[in-house]
Amino acid sequence: MAKGQFESRLRTVAGIALLACADLCVLFVLVFSAKAIRESFLPLFFHSMPAFVFRPWNYHWIIPVWLAVLAYNGAYTKRFTFWDEVKSLWKTTFIVSVAAFSLFFIAKEGDRFSRAFLLAICFLSLISFPLIRTLAKKALYRLGFLRRKLLILGSGDAARGALQAVRREKNLGYDVSGFIGEAAGTNAGRIDGLKVHGFMDKADRYIRRCCINDVMIAAPDLDKDRLANIISKVQHKAENTLFMPDMAAVAVLGAEFRYFGSQEGMVIEIKNNLRRPHNYVLKKLFDLTVGFALAAIFLVPVMVIFLMVKATSAGPAIFRQLRIGKNVQAFWCYKFRTMYVDAEARLEKLLAADPAARQEWQTYRKLRNDPRVTSLGKFLRATSLDELPQIFNMLKGEMSFIGPRPVTRDEIDIYYKESSRLCFSVLPGITGLWQVSGRNEMDYESRVKLDLWYVRNWNMWLDMIILLKTVRVVLSREGSRDF
Repeated sequence: MAKGQFESRLRTVAGIALLACADLCVLFVLVFSAKAIRESFLPLFFHSMPAFVFRPWNYHWIIPVWLAVLAYNGAYTKRFTFWDEVKSLWKTTFIVSVAAFSLFFIAKEGDRFSRAFLLAICFLSLISFPLIRTLAKKALYRLGFLRRKLLILGSGDAARGALQAVRREKNLGYDVSGFIGEAAGTNAGRIDGLKVHGFMDKADRYIRRCCINDVMIAAPDLDKDRLANIISKVQHKAENTLFMPDMAAVAVLGAEFRYFGSQEGMVIEIKNNLRRPHNYVLKKLFDLTVGFALAAIFLVPVMVIFLMVKATSAGPAIFRQLRIGKNVQAFWCYKFRTMYVDAEARLEKLLAADPAARQEWQTYRKLRNDPRVTSLGKFLRATSLDELPQIFNMLKGEMSFIGPRPVTRDEIDIYYKESSRLCFSVLPGITGLWQVSGRNEMDYESRVKLDLWYVRNWNMWLDMIILLKTVRVVLSREGSRDF
């Protein structure tokens, strides 16, 4: 083993040990925080709760079991994106919780343990573990631990997309060392400051010479035989080989590989989650729960905004417009009015006089400096408060909380076209994937692609991610514009 490879593995082992120590510290903090909640906080609200006496020997098993489940789920060996890591950590919490309460029931030892204490640990872990573990990994990456050198095979658009994806997902901890292009030249230029080398068929030499950990193949134009030859060469030289196929229109979330051992064949099983009745019931319950909760929380703000809109400009407080919903059927979509009553005349006048504004409108279907929007309307749009009346669309069953954006018939004809049947096979949503992926900063074609990706890949975990991202985007006003 070369000296560089030995040092890399040594730092990896040290990084795993430090990460495990960080997890151990988090668990100790969770235990003593839960102890404080059970002893001092809960009795203030539940006066009939029995006195709690913390006996460490009754709960000493929690920490090693938790660490063992983390290790079993790949917390120290796999590379996760941030949201995949959150899912894995929540899964660990669920497994430990079920195992603990099942053990109490089977062994009939419930009297020795405080269920409230254990539940407090589990609920605290849902928030604290993802946050603290992410910070710990960032600190370790900054110190040079757990980082992995990644070599990308390819130099086209797919390779550029791979670089952007890796750089955007910092939780993976990859350092991209460079590219190897399909061409035979020794110097094919640079991509975002990283050198593009030649001779892809000799990639195994780069791996050995540069101490590369992982290789990502992002060259969809390679023919089958050459691809198989390259994979065969690098598979046993790199620790991991990642292959990025050209499958943009195929659902990837929940897809599973099936291997036919006797025939040396492989298939990808793609699930249609939208056709599963229990998923439909879960999403409906999710929408009703969120809808009634939002209606209760925002009842007073809705009334206040209603009066403010009426007081600051002429016209009705609620604006309604025919939008396209599930199965491409039209429905009345409600919003607080944010424009003047002569909005269309103002728009036509601006577009006729300003070519730059006309180009912006054709690209985004929105304007940065929109003369149609009232002063109050700018605030409502920037904070997304103008969409609060859509809660009633959701309670009526015309919209979901999360889904594709409800659009007009003209937008269907211009942008969605034949994709509209797939995109609107589900209820449109108040928020959605494109709203938390840059909001109004992307062009319309990109929004359509994100809506289609959401429908193809829908599952409840994706909805949970979008819900959490929506809270962050609204509070930070990320990607917001004054229209």
